[in-house]
Amino acid sequence: MKKTIALAAALLAGTASLPVAAAELPSRITSRGAIIAAVVPNYPPLELRDPKTNELTGFDIELGNALAAKLGVRMQWQETNFEQMLTSVRTGRVDIVMSGMSDLASRQETATFIDYLRSGSQFFTQASRAAEFATPEALCGKRVGASRRTSLPNDIKAFSDAECVAKGRPAIEYVPTEGSADARTQLRQGRIDAAMQGGETLPYIMGLEPNTYAPVGEPVRFTLMGIAVGKEEAGLQQALADGMRALIADGTYARLLEKWQLTPSAIPEVQINGGR
Repeated sequence: MKKTIALAAALLAGTASLPVAAAELPSRITSRGAIIAAVVPNYPPLELRDPKTNELTGFDIELGNALAAKLGVRMQWQETNFEQMLTSVRTGRVDIVMSGMSDLASRQETATFIDYLRSGSQFFTQASRAAEFATPEALCGKRVGASRRTSLPNDIKAFSDAECVAKGRPAIEYVPTEGSADARTQLRQGRIDAAMQGGETLPYIMGLEPNTYAPVGEPVRFTLMGIAVGKEEAGLQQALADGMRALIADGTYARLLEKWQLTPSAIPEVQINGGR
């Protein structure tokens, strides 16, 4: 009798540790034992290369690895460029994109998004010029840089149209940059007056470069970030969503948010195509 009880307890313990929703993963993923994820490691603290080891690290990397483990496989990161990410999902070269990608209605025509983080489009300037730009409206007529590959140029234009041009002020002059790091370089060099990037990244950047940058007002627009998955991949979508919910429930999500200074960007629950 005691042996029977012990065996039952062991079986229950084993069941509790089984991967979440592993049966829902496509056979190509379970057979290779890995989810292939596209990433561009140039957006700290979400994804970056450790300057000491050159290893991939960051919130997305750690969360993605934990998610894959929860599903009973591993995450195989594949570096690409931003322009090719959604195409790679559509053509099957990768299974997912997990690289700080905003869930936008226009992108939902190509992929389904499993939303896991909130992002705010944030103006910022040099700390030495913070008093000059006390509010975002002070940027009317000024040069503002942002990564040309993202939705940020549209956010700058929308703000400029509504708060500058419509109110008789000169429009913001948008300056395209090759990513957020380039925007910060141009800002430090005085080639632009301000820049815009996801507000969730600024605390980390400001910690690395103290007394260098200062936010300008509050974010002008909030979006959701999501894991991009092929539109026809219903099983993979459900498995990822269930796995992410399990990481929220077991505290992994909150722990990683705190580690990477992203707690204010937490969302209370996983959403599917919640971006607008």
